[in-house]
Amino acid sequence: MPELIRVGMADYKVSRGPGIIISYGLGSCIGISMYDPQTKIGGLLHIMLPDSTQSKASENPAKFADTGLPLMLKDIVQLGALQSRVVAKIAGGSQMFAFANATDIMRVGARNAEAAKNILKKLNIRLLAEDTGGTYGRTVQIDLDTGVYRVKTIDKGEKEL
Repeated sequence: MPELIRVGMADYKVSRGPGIIISYGLGSCIGISMYDPQTKIGGLLHIMLPDSTQSKASENPAKFADTGLPLMLKDIVQLGALQSRVVAKIAGGSQMFAFANATDIMRVGARNAEAAKNILKKLNIRLLAEDTGGTYGRTVQIDLDTGVYRVKTIDKGEKEL
């Protein structure tokens, strides 16, 4: 049985295959996997917010898309991945609660998904698949031996990206 590596909120882990990296309970948060299929090195980041510039500088960089993604990519490359081969998959970004008179600031899930895609583009990391939006939570995991990104939900079942 491969090693199971858990990622909490505002956290990330990197490793090489065989192994599985998993993060539970994504609501408006986004789970972003990065993976080099040749070296079987990858990581999983669980971001909570899109932009660190709108928060205190002393906070955890893994909490934000704009600081967490470059940090995880750097660690993956240090393990031996080649940045030009790294690909990404994302899931999460739900709108878990409905608000009357909701402003854009309340659309955290959609803003997280958009920020993750924009930062991946800036880093020249190809986004292969996504499962974002909706009104339900997700659990995500990446199999470091195969690169399969599995998304599990209570009502919608399970899918592989």
